[in-house]
Amino acid sequence: MKSFGYLIFLSTVAALGGFLFGYDTAVISGTIGSVSAQFGLNEVQTGWYVGCALVGSVVGVTVAGRLSDRFGRKPVLSLSAVLFSLSAAGCMLSTDETQLVVYRIIGGVGIGVASIISPLYISEIAIARYRGTLVALYQLAITTGFLGAYLVNYAILDYASAAAGAEGNRLWEMVFITENWRAMLGMETFPALLFLVAVFFIPESPRWLVIHGKDEAARSIMSRTCGVKETVQQLTELKLLVRNEVKSDWRLLLQPGFRKAVLTGVCLAMLGQFMGVNAVLYYGPTIFEQTGLSAGDSLLYQVIVGAVNVAATLLGMWLIDKIGRKKLVYWGVSGMIITLFLTGLYFIMNDAGETWSPLVLLALILVYIFSCAVSICVVIFVLLSEMYPARIRGAAMSIAGFSLWTGTYLIGQLTPWMMKNLSHAGVFWLFGVMCIPYLLIVWRLLPETTGKSLEDIERGWAGPSSESRDARRASECRDARRV
Repeated sequence: MKSFGYLIFLSTVAALGGFLFGYDTAVISGTIGSVSAQFGLNEVQTGWYVGCALVGSVVGVTVAGRLSDRFGRKPVLSLSAVLFSLSAAGCMLSTDETQLVVYRIIGGVGIGVASIISPLYISEIAIARYRGTLVALYQLAITTGFLGAYLVNYAILDYASAAAGAEGNRLWEMVFITENWRAMLGMETFPALLFLVAVFFIPESPRWLVIHGKDEAARSIMSRTCGVKETVQQLTELKLLVRNEVKSDWRLLLQPGFRKAVLTGVCLAMLGQFMGVNAVLYYGPTIFEQTGLSAGDSLLYQVIVGAVNVAATLLGMWLIDKIGRKKLVYWGVSGMIITLFLTGLYFIMNDAGETWSPLVLLALILVYIFSCAVSICVVIFVLLSEMYPARIRGAAMSIAGFSLWTGTYLIGQLTPWMMKNLSHAGVFWLFGVMCIPYLLIVWRLLPETTGKSLEDIERGWAGPSSESRDARRASECRDARRV
């Protein structure tokens, strides 16, 4: 129990990167209207304001893996915390839209780095029977960050409405009342600084230490997380894998089995963004306002969405190591398809003059978010963190992360345009159609990884040609354990 408690501590600290990822991503939803009005933004410019951070995210995932492979997971986590802190303070104090966009991009780099290194770190310090749950803790942190941002947005807007016209400090009035988007964006400074401090109290990834020849340091850390007996077994297997791998990281990506793993990860990461979840999380208040709700009621509905997101993630964490990754995806994506098509029907009926209550839309969105959060949102970061060989794990995750954030950027940039030109119904039906190839890829190409060690998963991707080598390694591991 002591070792599991230590694992929880390490995973929670790393997952703070996920909380900041979620907050930075979701806080934008409460600022779109006020920022667009203050700076006179059109649909394309609004999409750029929302999507500019995602450009930074693409940069972040591109460099994060290679930086972490060279310098270690821990220093790169510290870098992401610094970027989050700088972005939050800079956004709050920006004097024009150009500065605001620049600081949003800086924060986006932090998001990209955290989205790769936080789950990677957790997967590498976790033991097989807890890995799915612990890596899913990162997704829980993301959804908690979403909910935190929605609550902050709602509370600040409520305060601004109540305090409007009151006498007070001019700077306070500007930040919290007349230009309250500054406070919404600036509140991220506090968890970012907490993350920066907390990272100093966690060790380096033991798998990274083994790869760089620091076996004793790795043994010391692993003995605290999985006990002496399992430490000997995992260290022996990992050292054998590292010894037999090709020296060049990137050359391994071209081997047939590993190439298939990378392409599968890329497809899942990219397609997942075209199934609508980020469009709902970014533009939820705007969508609700267009049904006739006030800005305050729209943000309240978004708080409810965030709460369901957290609850569904908790359920997904409990299920992921019990029923498996693939079964979760089958059930969850099926629910997404149904609710996306029904949501499109809701807008068709409204446009035809049969006005349905906004509560119907809220119910459909809640079921959709539940289905998504309990399945693909929990599973994707677990899969990306566990499906690649140790020596190229950082580089391969950067490729998958690049695809994920490219898709997220395109959705953030294109959603306002699509809603204007394709109609709300057309957009939701498009998202529903994109769920189908996702299901097919999971069914045909993705192996079940539940309960397997990272080394077993790696050998599985290597394919039949590696059977004799695997048998030799297994024999060597057994001999080492006897000694």
